[in-house]
Amino acid sequence: MQSPCLIVTIVRKGWGDTVLKATMDAGAHGGTVLFGRGVGRNEQQHVFGIQIEPEKEIVLTVVPADLKEVMLEEIVRAAELTMPGNGLAFVVPVDKVAGIVHLVEERPS
Repeated sequence: MQSPCLIVTIVRKGWGDTVLKATMDAGAHGGTVLFGRGVGRNEQQHVFGIQIEPEKEIVLTVVPADLKEVMLEEIVRAAELTMPGNGLAFVVPVDKVAGIVHLVEERPS
């Protein structure tokens, strides 16, 4: 069995639930939403000459390697990531994982 992958999605505040729903509908068992802030080239805003750092939602989803392409496509579609300033998503290989036994197959010793 291939090791699972972590899909990291960074979107504007309020879009985390959209990403979670898309991945759950595509077969994910869940996800984690973290909150952060940051600024990108297409989001620099100023109020009274002070730069505002937009709030972000970071969605972490651990998925089986064979589902990563489908999940990523659904995230891109649901969060409209083809539009500038809407966010980004990337996949990271996971070497080892614990606590999600439904994604990890026991290997004989």
